[in-house]
Amino acid sequence: MKLFALAVAVLLIVSPVLAQHQGHHPAPAANQGGQAQPHEPGQSAFAAIQEIVALLEADPRTDWSKVDIEALRRHLIDMSNVTLSSQIVAEPVERGARYTVTGVGPDRESIRRMVTAHAATMSGQDGWRFVPAEYPDGATLSVTVDDPRDLPKLRALGFIGVMTRGMHHQAHHLMIARGQGPHH
Repeated sequence: MKLFALAVAVLLIVSPVLAQHQGHHPAPAANQGGQAQPHEPGQSAFAAIQEIVALLEADPRTDWSKVDIEALRRHLIDMSNVTLSSQIVAEPVERGARYTVTGVGPDRESIRRMVTAHAATMSGQDGWRFVPAEYPDGATLSVTVDDPRDLPKLRALGFIGVMTRGMHHQAHHLMIARGQGPHH
């Protein structure tokens, strides 16, 4: 729990700095020869790993014998598979929705890991209940809400919007990289 609190504290410190850079692109930095240099790392998973590595390097308490950047890379692959390669069918249920999420090959296992992990992390928060179940080519996620006024929001978010709820992802990525738990 202390490590989770540390991860959240780091994010609270770093987030305002990162927020300042969203929405505009600063002029490229110049190298020693005065030529402009690009800022963007070129790919979002690479950028996420780069950010975590920078945080780890800036923290003198980082135990490098436990750091597992490869686990973070595998987690980001799962996130990409679920976000970009899965097929999703939504159906209304009483006080909510059931999402059937399917994929082939490695996508199927990514779906199962991500749905199960997200349900375990988020169920009960804000009166939203998550029930995952294995499905032949992926998983189902049933989401119900305590407050019927949340139904339009649930339906508007859809599966991927539901998966993004909660600002736990960044802290989770830091914990994975630190070797403090499974990558899901």
